[in-house]
Amino acid sequence: MEESIYLMHTYNRFNIEMESGQGCYLKDTNGKEYLDLTSGIGVNCLGHNHPVLVDAIQKQVATLMECSNLYYSKPMADAAKKLVEYTGLSKVFFSNSGAEANEGMIKLARKYSYDKYGAGRDVIITLKQSFHGRTITTLKATGQDKFHQYYFPFTEGFDYAAANDIEDLKKVANEKTCAVMVELIQGESGVVPLDKEYVKAVEEFCHSKDILILVDEVQTGIGHTGTLFCFEQYNVLPDIVTTAKALGGGVPIGAVITGDKCKDTFGPGDHGSTFGGNPLSCKAADTVLSIVTEHGFLDHVKVVGAALKTGIENIHSDKIKEVRGIGLMLGIVVDPDKRADYVQAMMDKGLLTLTAGKDAIRLLPPLTLSLKEVDEALSIMKEVFE
Repeated sequence: MEESIYLMHTYNRFNIEMESGQGCYLKDTNGKEYLDLTSGIGVNCLGHNHPVLVDAIQKQVATLMECSNLYYSKPMADAAKKLVEYTGLSKVFFSNSGAEANEGMIKLARKYSYDKYGAGRDVIITLKQSFHGRTITTLKATGQDKFHQYYFPFTEGFDYAAANDIEDLKKVANEKTCAVMVELIQGESGVVPLDKEYVKAVEEFCHSKDILILVDEVQTGIGHTGTLFCFEQYNVLPDIVTTAKALGGGVPIGAVITGDKCKDTFGPGDHGSTFGGNPLSCKAADTVLSIVTEHGFLDHVKVVGAALKTGIENIHSDKIKEVRGIGLMLGIVVDPDKRADYVQAMMDKGLLTLTAGKDAIRLLPPLTLSLKEVDEALSIMKEVFE
């Protein structure tokens, strides 16, 4: 590919150039069509070229793309209102990406603690095997040693506790702890859901110490698990939530959503983002939220997700060790030495999948995936695994 001459080699790209997309399918420059179970790593939640989203974006482009955060815009207000009403939280800050949203959440948590308790109560506990972003600070927040190299010095102020072990969390927490930050499904580590009993225990412990509960829903948010946010299925109400990927349906945007405790923590000048909350990205987010919260949409995600998971579990092959996940965020555990071969074989047959962790094939299909398309995907998987 000519692009390899000019682009930094930060990705192990497949030797395919994608040209167009429609619904749950992508087409390359040779005219080959692929059923896309990646959705841009969880971004294209409405599939490709969704007519309502495309129309909304085109109209917004012709009206106003950016005007700076010195002024209000209706798309920004509309998207923020929907996020507040749907989550039961209080206020929103818009960013451009998931990592930037997580940076904002970290800053917000530390300022809340500083304002209330003074200096020295600034450590955030994250979970081992977590992943929170690619910036210097979010790399340090990530609970995996392999990310803590090359880019020294890292931002300090993070401790790490074992997932699903409340006693370990209590041992790690101390008078310097201001927040606990979790992914309810550890996506990059192999699509590993946290235990519900553990999450409730974390909530109870944090409430008893006025430690903030931060939930990173950059990947799980906006319907992938069958509810708008995954925390709804864990019966907890976080103090701060972040989301990004699917929020704009393909247009870059992230969001920090805070509850009552931190709703007034940031004042003018405490945080900002030149492009954050621009009318174009917020119009996309407002449109996505309107569609995903339509009656029956998330019920469809649950039904199709269950059909896909059950179908994979019913494939008669000892090559599949486990299927885990919730809704349309699934991981197929396989032999790590064979995983790349399976992904390539499915691609050759017209099915796009992802990888995560050491041994998982990750599936993050568009939320518009149909039962017919589930059958098509399962047919290809059977050919590869059986």
